[in-house]
Amino acid sequence: MTTRLADLTWPDLERRRPLVLLPFGSLEQHGPHLPLDTDAEVATAVAHRAAARLPGELDVVIAPVLPYGASGEHEGFAGTVSIGHVALRMLVTEIGRSMLRWAGRLLVVNGHGGNLTSLADAVTGLRGESRDVAWWPCVPRGSDAHAGRTETSMMLRLRPEAVRGERAVAGPTEPIHLLMERLVRDSVRGVSPSGVLGDPGGASTGEGERLLDGMAARLAGDIRRWQVMDPGRLGNASRGATR
Repeated sequence: MTTRLADLTWPDLERRRPLVLLPFGSLEQHGPHLPLDTDAEVATAVAHRAAARLPGELDVVIAPVLPYGASGEHEGFAGTVSIGHVALRMLVTEIGRSMLRWAGRLLVVNGHGGNLTSLADAVTGLRGESRDVAWWPCVPRGSDAHAGRTETSMMLRLRPEAVRGERAVAGPTEPIHLLMERLVRDSVRGVSPSGVLGDPGGASTGEGERLLDGMAARLAGDIRRWQVMDPGRLGNASRGATR
C-alpha cells in the first residue's frame, strides 16, 4: 500500500508501522533555464516512482517534500534560500524523532548534494538513538554536476513548461572534483557566472525518463534489501554516495 501522508487522517495510521519516504530537496538557482525547486522535484518523483515498484510488498507512506536545504554555495544568485547546516541537522533530527513515534522506518530521499554532510550527521545521530532511519542519494549514473544535461533532461520529463530552453548555456564541464577547490574558495558564482556546472545541450525528455526510472529501480531494490551503511546511507556497499 502506497499513500501520501498529507492525505491521511490519524486513525488511518493508528495500527500501521509504515516506511515513510521523505523527499528532501532545496530552493536554489539552477542556471538561467531551470526552476529553483529542481532538486525537490526530482527527489519527489524518485520517491513516488520507487514506491510504485513495491505494490503489496511494503506499507509505504510518502511525506511532503522538504523544499529547503543547505545551499550556501549558491547564495550569490537571486532566488536561493538556504537554511544552513545547523538548522538542517536539527530539522532532520526532530522530524525523525517525531515521525518514528508512529512510523516503523524513515528513509530520507535526498536530491541536493549540499545537504549531505548534515543529513548524514543527523541520520547517524538518530540511528544512535536506536531509530530505524537512513538516507538515499538521488544520483543518476554518469550525471554531470549542476543544471547541466542530467537535470535538464529530468526536468524536461517532469515539468517541461518550467524549462526555459532558450536561456540554457553551458558552464564549466570539468569533473566536479577538479572544480571543488575553486567552488569552496569562490562559491558557484565565482566559478560559473551562469550557475551551470556542465552543459545542458542535448538534454531530452527520453533521457530524463531513463535517468528517473533508473534511480527509482535502484531505490526500490535498496528498500527491499534495507542494508544501512555508514554514515546512515541505504544501499549497496559497492556503490558510492555523493549527492
